Amino acid sequence: MSQILVVDDEVGIRELLSEILTDEGHDVVTAEDAATARARRDNARPDLVLLDIWMPDTDGVTLLKEWAAAGQLTMPVVMMSGHATIDTAVEATRIGAVGFLEKPIGMQKLLASVKQALDRAPRRGSVLSLAAFPRSAALKDLRRRLEQVSGKSRLLLLRAPAGSITELAARTLQPPGKAWLDLSHDSHPLTLDLMIQSAGGVLYCSELARLTRLQQKNLAFAVERLEKHNLRLIAATVMDAAQLAAQGWEEDLLKVLFDVSIGLPSLAELKDDVPDLATHILTQLVEAGEVSNRHISVAAQNALRQHAWPEGYAQLKSVVKSLALAALEEEIGAEDVQHLLTPGAAALPEIPPGLLPEMLTLPLREAREMFEKLYFQHHLRLEGGSMTRLAEKTGLERTHLYRKLKDLGLRNATKENEE
Repeated sequence: MSQILVVDDEVGIRELLSEILTDEGHDVVTAEDAATARARRDNARPDLVLLDIWMPDTDGVTLLKEWAAAGQLTMPVVMMSGHATIDTAVEATRIGAVGFLEKPIGMQKLLASVKQALDRAPRRGSVLSLAAFPRSAALKDLRRRLEQVSGKSRLLLLRAPAGSITELAARTLQPPGKAWLDLSHDSHPLTLDLMIQSAGGVLYCSELARLTRLQQKNLAFAVERLEKHNLRLIAATVMDAAQLAAQGWEEDLLKVLFDVSIGLPSLAELKDDVPDLATHILTQLVEAGEVSNRHISVAAQNALRQHAWPEGYAQLKSVVKSLALAALEEEIGAEDVQHLLTPGAAALPEIPPGLLPEMLTLPLREAREMFEKLYFQHHLRLEGGSMTRLAEKTGLERTHLYRKLKDLGLRNATKENEE
């Protein structure tokens, strides 16, 4: 049968529900608070969760939001409460709960709710959004701005630099369980039937400049019908209106698209958030069954943080998935990251053990030259041969840096590696 996680702070209720469900052939795991529920959910991967709303540490609705934001709402959740209001039940349903049980819970009602929840079509992996990162001031602030603007406008343009977090930002405005239509991936005319079926969802375009003529017509068709069909349009671009007009876009459509916009940071600007982003992406992949259970070591997280991410969030997602699929051990190490992001760079020599005592015996000039060579080799490896990032890391002017590397006989000092 199915595995069910029962979360309730009252021991009597936990024992009663566990006894009834066990007699029905289910495997039951219990938790007395949100902290325990998090751990049990991650370890047991239950088929269903019965979640109490009022708990001493974190209430059930907040925990439900947390799972939804982190891409962990991959199982049906039925809420339980003896004091909840209709508004609370509606909010829980909006977040992703599939049912609601009012205490005291009768046996027949319990079994009917459990059967109905388990009979539902299997959940797909939940999407990751900015709501999963409450500890990041930058991402928290961006989320607030997105939600504030979206409350007044159904159409939002994301002014996104190369290497941005466009999809992550847009997914933040996708209601749980609602449609997500990527207009930039569809080469067929957008129909009224499809818009009606997608009511309450999001129409998305990752880059306006890449749309074909047909896709531009689909966009114009959708813009005129957002309100009528309860849809939201989120588009992004690195270009301004004049550049798009030069590509042949209609000026009237551009005026509408550029009416309300928000600027996004690049992933390079969010480097301190990269480890957390990577960890959540990996969790989402594991939950969806796309990769085996893996975790990223601290050293690997730091290696990811140091990377420039010129292709942004999409590149980070691809790298995390590739690392998880290729890792031979459960832990993804720093060397795995280096082999993938800077192939060949790992062959550069590490600082040999015991070198410092040897350097201390040399004349100052020779010792300094030896140290400088090792220093630049080390940072060339970390930066993947990028002269731009190496100049920033070492604090040297570019001309001086080239001359220094040439004097030290380092072949990486070539203009081909400027980016």
